[in-house]
Amino acid sequence: MKKKGFKKKLAAALSMALLIPSMSPVLAVESPAITVKSVEFVGMAAPTNAQDMASAYTTAQAKVTYSDSTTKLFPLSYKKLFKSTDSINGTPAGLAVDVNRKPIMDNSTPGNPVPFVSDAPDSNSLLKVDGAQPTGQGGNPLSLITHYEYITSDNSGKSAYGLVPASMSLSTINQDKKTGDLSVTGLKKVDYAGVGGLWIPCNGSLSPWNTHLSSEEYEPDARAFEADPSQTYVSSFTKNYFQDASKKGNPYAYGYIPEVTVKADNTTSVVKHYSMGRFSHELSKVMPDNKTVLFGDDGGNTMLFMYVADKERDLSAGTLYAGKWVQTSTENGGSANLKWIKLGHASDSELKSYIDKDIKFSDIFETTADSINITTTSDTLGFKNIKTYPSGKKEWLKVKPGMETAAAFLESRRYGALLGATSEFNKMEGVTLNAKDNKVYIAMSYMEKGMEKDTKGEAQDDIQLPKIVSGVTYELSLQPGHKDKDGNSIDSNYVPATMSGLVVGEDLATPDAVGNTAAVDKVANPDNLSFSEETRTLFIGEDSGMHTNNFVWAYNVDTKKLSRILSVPAGAEATGLQAVDNLNGFSYIMSNLQHPGDELAGRPAVPDALKAEIGKYIDETYDNKKAGMVGYISGLPSLTMPKEDTKAEKEFTISNAKLETQSGIKATVTVTPSATKPHAGTEAVVFQLMKGTTPVSIVATESDIDKAQNVTAHFNVPGQGYSVRTYVVDKYGSDISDIGTSLANPQELK
Repeated sequence: MKKKGFKKKLAAALSMALLIPSMSPVLAVESPAITVKSVEFVGMAAPTNAQDMASAYTTAQAKVTYSDSTTKLFPLSYKKLFKSTDSINGTPAGLAVDVNRKPIMDNSTPGNPVPFVSDAPDSNSLLKVDGAQPTGQGGNPLSLITHYEYITSDNSGKSAYGLVPASMSLSTINQDKKTGDLSVTGLKKVDYAGVGGLWIPCNGSLSPWNTHLSSEEYEPDARAFEADPSQTYVSSFTKNYFQDASKKGNPYAYGYIPEVTVKADNTTSVVKHYSMGRFSHELSKVMPDNKTVLFGDDGGNTMLFMYVADKERDLSAGTLYAGKWVQTSTENGGSANLKWIKLGHASDSELKSYIDKDIKFSDIFETTADSINITTTSDTLGFKNIKTYPSGKKEWLKVKPGMETAAAFLESRRYGALLGATSEFNKMEGVTLNAKDNKVYIAMSYMEKGMEKDTKGEAQDDIQLPKIVSGVTYELSLQPGHKDKDGNSIDSNYVPATMSGLVVGEDLATPDAVGNTAAVDKVANPDNLSFSEETRTLFIGEDSGMHTNNFVWAYNVDTKKLSRILSVPAGAEATGLQAVDNLNGFSYIMSNLQHPGDELAGRPAVPDALKAEIGKYIDETYDNKKAGMVGYISGLPSLTMPKEDTKAEKEFTISNAKLETQSGIKATVTVTPSATKPHAGTEAVVFQLMKGTTPVSIVATESDIDKAQNVTAHFNVPGQGYSVRTYVVDKYGSDISDIGTSLANPQELK
């Protein structure tokens, strides 16, 4: 690379960035580029024939409106990456493995031992790892983390749910540089030996610092385990994982958020964050401050939790809070103001020491018989009546002296209820973030039971809402300046202050012709949620016993338009939802399906003849109902490239875009010259800092780029709320209204 006037040009650009940022116009490269103004989804009809009802497919479209007011339709398609039973590099994707990563064998059929293989792929995190090795197929190397939540049944047909340790895979993905198509080139199982195995991983999320935040759902009941270990899955899980029949296990080892780091050499490291609390983790979602985290708590009589880490991008120590619902309306799924109760502060290492000492439920709590009439003397005795998951029963409890920290983090829900937090939520599932509007969305899959008015007087009754079995997706507003119940400031600008229904299901009085018991053109039993900042779209995946086929939906938060964009086979759940806005210039909606056909037999509303025909097709495609599928919705338009010439070859390509916000803003791209369309002379790489649609400042470098080159710009501003547009042009000077000819398709880094 021959540098010509590099220091002079860079100094001039930096000077401009520091002196006149507010005067910088939007960069004009030739004529103004025609860019994407908005995206809406044109939905598909629900399937009505057996073959479609047994398939994963879409006929939906993305309609793009450009800045010149023209529109274009992009047909969508569903693409399979692999089935959970597919062997990749000799390893079945959904293989259950022990502490030594050896297959766990299913011996349920005498004389026919086979490995346990999951039919339930769930969470996906598609990510780019800096420095990753080439795939050998010429594309961009990507990584994909996938959960395998459980195994539905063993080889004899008996339930294996929870009895066999769950697993996670790391796939190497080749991303075609021209089309964006994804393909799998390798797969291996993630090693959980250092944390004692993985317990029922449901959904997950990609952290802002590019790690995968996993989950452990339906934490085992430590009180039941202490009374009778056979009442939980802990002993079976432990014996299978460690391949040691003498091991008993400890329920307090499970029910947390594991964090997985994928390294450039394709290895992984795993830690469990005990300080984020122990409950039925559906998933965790990190807020824009890189330290506030919100959660889904799945099950009946569950709780809304918030965690505030001590340090950004470090979840090893922090403060845990539990929410209190203060109802303001029963309309449209209900509304409430939210109050927050501090449970405690702790570190992972502090809490791990309790587990290592084999702590028991009776070490933390005192109990008394439920039959004792204790109501009038509870204040004297110190006991309080609560009702929470996992017991689901009335319990009179009090914390033993000095065990408040253990109670707060190892029995978070029970302790929260003792302090007055609301423990009446039902099937609280997915959580996702709309950063621009400071909103969070949470799915309540079935709005019933604890969320209805309590007519029995069993415990608290904060939530008193009309029953909507098909569920509600809620919107939570995030605000700064909040104090907890005791008047202490909460160290976060992203505290949920209000909660109200946004997308509401509709129960049917009688089933329709194909067995739906909820309105087919509305969301039923929302589960996975993912938000696309680029398209302003909330994606919703169903886990519904009310829709014969589960769907993935697109809900535009501005227009309020709801569109069905994917149908999965009857009896299957739509899982693994991840909206990927810009990965090397391409966008995806990751979406899996688990246990196809599994729940179909138990739906009396579906006609028997239709069930039989659907079942035949599912057996043919999904290995006799033993396979789930990992895949994605393809065909989304590029949202970062202008309308014109997005496919025409340019003299240079901008790739490997990366935006870091830890200390100011650092933007890095790789600029690669074309092998077939060379450019003579020098080129300028221009970085333009944007605050929304407002330009802030410019940094430019000039050189003769004759081979792939990493180029970096630094901006001394706080990291939140900014983006950086990157251009390659044939000249750059003090007159930024005339910067010459564009030599590459621009990229926007967010």
